[in-house]
Amino acid sequence: MKITIVGTGYVGLVTGACLAEIGNDVFCVDVDPRKIEILNNGGVPIHEPGLQEMLRRTRAAGRIQFSTDVKASVEHGEIQFIAVGTPPDEDGSADLQYVLAAARNIGRYSNGFKVIVDKSTVPVGTALQVRSVVEEELRARGLDAAGKHGFSVVSNPEFLKEGAAVDDFMRPDRIVIGLDDDAAGRIAREKMKRLYTPFNRNHERTLYMDVRSAEFTKYAANAMLATRISFMNDLSNLADTIGADIEAVRRGIGSDPRIGYDFLYAGCGYGGSCFPKDVQALIQTARENGHRLRILESVEEVNDAQKEVLVEKITRRMGEDLRGRTFAVWGLAFKPNTDDMREASSRRVIEALLERGATVRAYDPVALDEARRVFALDLAERPEDMKRLSFVRTQKDALPGADALVIVTEWKEFKSPDFSHLRSELKMPVVFDGRNLYEPEAMAELGIDYYAIGRPHVEFDDAAAGNASAK
Repeated sequence: MKITIVGTGYVGLVTGACLAEIGNDVFCVDVDPRKIEILNNGGVPIHEPGLQEMLRRTRAAGRIQFSTDVKASVEHGEIQFIAVGTPPDEDGSADLQYVLAAARNIGRYSNGFKVIVDKSTVPVGTALQVRSVVEEELRARGLDAAGKHGFSVVSNPEFLKEGAAVDDFMRPDRIVIGLDDDAAGRIAREKMKRLYTPFNRNHERTLYMDVRSAEFTKYAANAMLATRISFMNDLSNLADTIGADIEAVRRGIGSDPRIGYDFLYAGCGYGGSCFPKDVQALIQTARENGHRLRILESVEEVNDAQKEVLVEKITRRMGEDLRGRTFAVWGLAFKPNTDDMREASSRRVIEALLERGATVRAYDPVALDEARRVFALDLAERPEDMKRLSFVRTQKDALPGADALVIVTEWKEFKSPDFSHLRSELKMPVVFDGRNLYEPEAMAELGIDYYAIGRPHVEFDDAAAGNASAK
């Protein structure tokens, strides 16, 4: 099938590459010439495991192309995926300007029946707005939307986890498709069924529903996952107070099959491109319709406060005035296997340390370039703070002479470091762990003063620390 993907961001690139991988003829279009140049030169503007290799294969096979030619892209695809950004507006609602601009171009250059697929995460009712814009453009051309240039707007939300998106797309647990129950909708259903047949060979994964329900499903799914994270983070702070171990609690409740273990890890808050903006957008949708989503308002409040918990632990141990202190920071991306810095907890933690006069040496396996760009913007009006922030090439390079290590992202390479080397390199053997990677008792036995989230602090053995504690 001939497929057009509007937008070469995270969702668009993964969707385009995976659909090309199974044999479709895919045309990816973007208004950003820099992105297109990178892609045409064999690069990838985002980090996603397996994506570059897949793009290399499909490009070599001639099944995927990248261009800024909007007219050619519309004429190419019988199915037009809109996969552009929907950033939060000032009031928290999703900004649909890019979605509607893409829809307007489809109406402006349509050369036949089109299935227009909203792949971007959009609020309930967006399909109607897309339909209205396309109809307006067709009328301006003197064309009949019910004739040869007819179209159907479909909601097909993505459920991709950053860091595992390629596998999620190729082996989906569900495919949600929202359609209108009319003649155009029935044509669209057949085309979408044909498109997704290769993903349903083992068993049927496609869930058909009305468009509004499909739009709502995406927000509801992310809101539920965010709720589980904030729920555990809230409990972790109580565990700190009463002396319970949140990891033991997690195992205790996760063993209940009605609850399960997923998204029950306490930490220093969620971030990324989805959860923060989708929770905000759903809250705003409720307000616009005269409702309050009290649970989600609390989820957002808890997550915002959780990003300060690690800093609070640091200042309780080392004081509010951190001038003259140096901190090694491991992990900058909001989660492992991505370079995404959007709403990353590391931004709040590092800025708070710099505000208190500290020096920070930071490391991340893949997000260093993006982190440099983001912090240059975040600290543009604080040049003195920016001078005290540096980025290093390895996790070991962050350690020498630091007063403490702060772990913010749970990359695999951080899970089993050389603790003897770590202890000997730090000025004091102190670790603040925002992702609960280690066992408190084991760290105490190693002579490391270890502070985690919702886990008991075990007094470490000064004698085991040896000379390291006297540095």
